[in-house]
Amino acid sequence: MIQNEILTPLSVLDSSGQPQNFGWSRQPVFFYDPALVSSPRLRITESDRYILHSPTHLVILEIRDDGWLGNMCISVISLRDKKRSTLTYRTLFPMGTFEMPTGSVNGSIRYKHRNSSLDFISMEHGVKIIKADIQNFDRHSSLRGEVVLTEPPAAESIVTNQQWRNEKCAFRYNRSSPWYIVEGVIQFGSSEIVFTRGNGWGIFDWNRGARPRSDIRYWASACGSCNEKQISFVVGHSWADSSAGTENGFFIDGKLNKLDKITFHIPPSNWLSQWRFTSNDNRLEMFFNPHQERAERKRLFFHNSRRRQIIGFFSGSIIPDNGAKMDFQNITGFAERVKLRF
Repeated sequence: MIQNEILTPLSVLDSSGQPQNFGWSRQPVFFYDPALVSSPRLRITESDRYILHSPTHLVILEIRDDGWLGNMCISVISLRDKKRSTLTYRTLFPMGTFEMPTGSVNGSIRYKHRNSSLDFISMEHGVKIIKADIQNFDRHSSLRGEVVLTEPPAAESIVTNQQWRNEKCAFRYNRSSPWYIVEGVIQFGSSEIVFTRGNGWGIFDWNRGARPRSDIRYWASACGSCNEKQISFVVGHSWADSSAGTENGFFIDGKLNKLDKITFHIPPSNWLSQWRFTSNDNRLEMFFNPHQERAERKRLFFHNSRRRQIIGFFSGSIIPDNGAKMDFQNITGFAERVKLRF
């Protein structure tokens, strides 16, 4: 499939607020302004999500404004004993009051609830800082800490702008960067989650757009090291029109190797048995060995959102752009399915 690579800055919206300029890019060159979106503010969705992992834990942190419902969600998942804890604070009808940045490079976000807060801070040279101060996280334990995320040299992302064929006002502008180096400490109750260079990795999932009335999105990502190289990937598909550019890419030391279509071979009877992933051009084949599952659900009036998330380890092979086949083993990550209906 021929995909449209965007090389110069373009707006995701035209002068009437309709989505345009569909395709993909290696850098966040698109321009987005929620004030220009023609859809009602209740249909605009904006989210920043970070997935961090150390040898012992995977931590998911998200701030999200769906117009009708906003939330701050933190999950701490043990990679050793399958224990997991999740805290969610919800805000009814935030309608843009979170002041989410219009770009993924600059700007910061703070979510505050009583004596607890979560900060996503963007610094110079692509550095991200996450600060968490949660008073009562799990059974009256606290969660506090600060981590710093840095980019590999000359890193590239997979950036897509997609629309829905049957809903011309709906679109998703997304940036996925699965290659961050994470350093810092998160104090969780009486234990410490330590991220060090070479043993701390981060995935950045950034989304802006106008929702369709319903959608099902499959998405998977992982990051780690193999043979002294940083290995990471992002693969996914949804009901959005991906003909101008898929959201699939494999990264080696932060450099993008763009992929076309990826098929998720999910065991229908047991999602905790082994999965398989293949690409239509035979460049990627990998297996996913699940470790544990977490689920979440949000409901408000006629709005319904369900996420089923599987945490585990990926192994397989990739043929990058230079043609030299590379094998990788036991890269930590997750796969998920999100079902939306509005």
